[in-house]
Amino acid sequence: MNQSPSPLAPPSFAATNAVFIRRSLTLSLRNTESLMMSIILPVMLMLLFTYVFGGAIAPGGDYADYVVPGIILLCAGYGAATTAVDVSTDMTNGIIDRFRTMPIRSLSVVTGHVAASLARNLVATGVVIGVALLVGFRPNGTFFEWIAALGVIVLFILTLTWLYAAIGLVAGSPSAASGYGFILLFLPYLSSAFVPIDTMPHWLRGVASHQPITPLIETIRGLLLGTPIGDHAWIGAAWCAGLILVALVWCGISFRKRAGRR
Repeated sequence: MNQSPSPLAPPSFAATNAVFIRRSLTLSLRNTESLMMSIILPVMLMLLFTYVFGGAIAPGGDYADYVVPGIILLCAGYGAATTAVDVSTDMTNGIIDRFRTMPIRSLSVVTGHVAASLARNLVATGVVIGVALLVGFRPNGTFFEWIAALGVIVLFILTLTWLYAAIGLVAGSPSAASGYGFILLFLPYLSSAFVPIDTMPHWLRGVASHQPITPLIETIRGLLLGTPIGDHAWIGAAWCAGLILVALVWCGISFRKRAGRR
């Protein structure tokens, strides 16, 4: 007597995430224009501020050392912004409905986009640092300080990417996701990324001092250039931990509303 075949066991959580991470990385490699723009725009801004505005802002000629930590985070912001568009595209083109018919956790598609964004942004950050060294950036951090600075950058990328993923889940279309996500890109300009906070109008100093970008920039600046870090490290870490928690809850609730409970 023939026995009916036993049902296949569903793939593990790790295997599912690995598949979606590979899918997102493949999509990133195919979308070369987006990858190139996430590198070119920060490099152009760095060259603009260094060679056009640097002489007026820092006549001593050391402006490259000051501006590069901010440009590094700005680069991560541009690269992470595409996550909102990618997630929104998946939510609107019907592919999520196909994933729901499979014995997998569909939310892994968002995890895949986050992991791909991290890899993409680390590559872009390496290119930006390489160009910065060519235009006069002279860090004096030790090996372990560079590792710590890399950890800060990774934490910031993950924070921003999860926020963009949440935006992509609630946006009605990829174009709307791009517009909503663009708002976050203004934060580095309202920080100590390009000019010291004490040069700003008094009413703006409070905004620049009490937002998440400034402590992260000052931490990277202190690790790579030896400036005082003070409380910036733990304040920046607390900001990132809180924002990641908010983004994860936001993603979970939004995904269930739009794609069901699988």
